[in-house]
Amino acid sequence: MNLLPADTYIVKNATILNNESRLVLIKLYQPIIGTVAVNLYFTLWSNLDASQIISTLYTHHNLMAEMRIKLEDILEAREKLEAIGLLKTYLKKGSINNYVYELYSPLEPREFIDNPILSTTLMSNIGKKEFFKVLSIFKVPDIDLKDYTDISVSFKDTFAVTEALDIGDLKNIRRVKQVDLLVDEKIDLNGLLELIPSEILNHSSITKDTKSLIYKLSYIYNLDEDELSELIRNSVNEKKIIDKDLLRSNCHNYYTFEHQNSTPSIVYKKQPDYLRKNVGDGSKKSKQIYTFETTSPYDFITGKNKGVKPSKKDLLLIEELMIDYELTPGVVNVLIDYVLRINDNKLTKNFVLTIANQWKRSNIKTVEEAMSICRKENKSKTKVRPIKKEVKPEWYGRNFEENQASSDDIAALEASLNDL
Repeated sequence: MNLLPADTYIVKNATILNNESRLVLIKLYQPIIGTVAVNLYFTLWSNLDASQIISTLYTHHNLMAEMRIKLEDILEAREKLEAIGLLKTYLKKGSINNYVYELYSPLEPREFIDNPILSTTLMSNIGKKEFFKVLSIFKVPDIDLKDYTDISVSFKDTFAVTEALDIGDLKNIRRVKQVDLLVDEKIDLNGLLELIPSEILNHSSITKDTKSLIYKLSYIYNLDEDELSELIRNSVNEKKIIDKDLLRSNCHNYYTFEHQNSTPSIVYKKQPDYLRKNVGDGSKKSKQIYTFETTSPYDFITGKNKGVKPSKKDLLLIEELMIDYELTPGVVNVLIDYVLRINDNKLTKNFVLTIANQWKRSNIKTVEEAMSICRKENKSKTKVRPIKKEVKPEWYGRNFEENQASSDDIAALEASLNDL
């Protein structure tokens, strides 16, 4: 469905928003979804009426003018908000389409950090040092109360107990509401769990939250069904219930062991929005840039392998490029493509790292910069074949005068011929 400037929208607040929500959005969500998406959330929030419940009718042209961005940028930002659980979108089709944008609260800091996808992605985006620095903002100071006595009074000591009243239906009363993070459920979790015997796992104990956690862990650590089955079996406690904390720990330990302590999910990152180029002219170059920028190195090399998953050796090389050499995902894609083209489809580690070191020194950050340096390198290596100089006779090119032979010359020539 194409979004048009004339399409209208109403904002509905499905939750309770406050200053804490603003801080969480900026410090925890913004490094993942970008400033445009957070700005869209704040703008929709500002559209609410004085009661902070619902807005009047707006057009998307108003939204474009207020945010000073293109409609396609609004759509992209909206999809990010939907994907991360901050917004739900409802559509009513007509001659002019009408949308309802339903705002949901960001997760509380503790819930955000407990979410393996969000916490790992945040750490990958801002680095481990900055990650713990951000966490410290939300920590409660630890005050030693061992020499203090709790003298707080109870409710009954202060207020008289009254008769309870029937207050009716409470389902529409506002409360903090959040949307769980949706991930691509590529594994057959139900089939996987059925294969685990009831002697090991109590299947009735598996809750919706447990399944959601398993999907997220499989996504962030890129686990297949065989790996996941073994990890779940090793995370069942003596009551035959999946210990979610143990499952988290086992998945993390398995990944770090298999990947030599590297940060998970980094090979699945795509080029950051602020380093992308707005292209849309349909040219071959524009299409190449778009592919490099919107594909993760993991998916890019999988495509080059004709759908075969990258080897551990290749994954470690990609992670080294992104962590040790600080190359962005899009630049890594260009490097992979360049090396495969000039090196007989082989990712020779030393060769790749030599180029990566050069690009790091040159501070290559964007796809266009990487493509440009590849073109220059190709030109410098192209040998100009020398033109062999043709040896020409001494007389070549001279102008000779055409003279008519006299009768005496002809008679002398004939006499010489008769003597032969």
